[in-house]
Amino acid sequence: MKRLVALSCLLLLSSVSIIGCIGFDDDEIMKIYHAGSLSGPFSELERKFEKEYPDIEVRREMAGSVETVRKITDQGQEADIVGVADYSLISDLMYDDFASWTIEFATNSMVLAYTEYSNHAEEITSNNWFEILQREDVKFGFSSPNHDPCGYRSQMVIRLAQEHYEEEDLFEKLIEGYTDIKEEDGHIRVPENLNHDVSKIMVRPAEMELIYGLETGDIDYLFIYQSVVQQHENLDMVSLPPEIDLGSPEHGDFYGYVSLTMSTGKTVVGQPIVYGITIPTTVRNVEGAELFIEFLLSESGKEVIQDMGQEPVDPAIVDNIEELPEELRGFVMEKNSGDYP
Repeated sequence: MKRLVALSCLLLLSSVSIIGCIGFDDDEIMKIYHAGSLSGPFSELERKFEKEYPDIEVRREMAGSVETVRKITDQGQEADIVGVADYSLISDLMYDDFASWTIEFATNSMVLAYTEYSNHAEEITSNNWFEILQREDVKFGFSSPNHDPCGYRSQMVIRLAQEHYEEEDLFEKLIEGYTDIKEEDGHIRVPENLNHDVSKIMVRPAEMELIYGLETGDIDYLFIYQSVVQQHENLDMVSLPPEIDLGSPEHGDFYGYVSLTMSTGKTVVGQPIVYGITIPTTVRNVEGAELFIEFLLSESGKEVIQDMGQEPVDPAIVDNIEELPEELRGFVMEKNSGDYP
């Protein structure tokens, strides 16, 4: 039945990544709001999940993680699952009214993406990328630090690079000189309006929206997650040192040197990248949401995550296990203070 319905509605794919179609009752639809960098793995998970559970229709909506959460907390929208690129956003912005637990399920690292047509692509390395970005004929991009973890992590990477490479005023040369973002003693403040120089920097609400600009040559380089680059065959990347790529738990203390305050007043501290997922209180399809998270945490789900360039947290970690549905408790380990995947 589902195949027949799908054939009749191929033209109804949404421009904002809501994947689904008509023909299902409300209690058969399971809606997921998720970070842009989860689009690849969640698309494949959706395909496999719907094959195993043909009576459940998965519909997904992508946005920056901060915006994803605000759709629930500020805009009154409803979802069955929320997945974000920074697990702490769930506890910081959704507890206690909209969620009560967070599962940490995957990791990632920051890289600098480019194409073979990027200016100076033939000479950029992990030792000189910050010099290349300063050149007059180079334009680079990052997502909004007010809307997306990849955006605020980009700022942290640049500030950490200033320390790691011992490059005085590097943050000023790359960021303060072209935006209204300010930094002092490792603390970064982001205004509501970045007022950025568009001839040097491209900014979009979510990191996935910048891929097109990179592919068309509108920008030469892009701060983004390693997994996203691996999912695009036409992209290359500069791997950053583990001391600054936010992907290495052994450097967690150094990452913590930097912090950033968004225009809303929320402050985030540098830490290794860990993704989080929860079932919010707006859930309608409880059974479908629980089954999808079970599938995500299964061996098949972890294989998808790994194939898409991320490392699964194995076993996954949950903070408030007493709040977690009993059906999911066998897939996770309770978090202890200081735990890192």
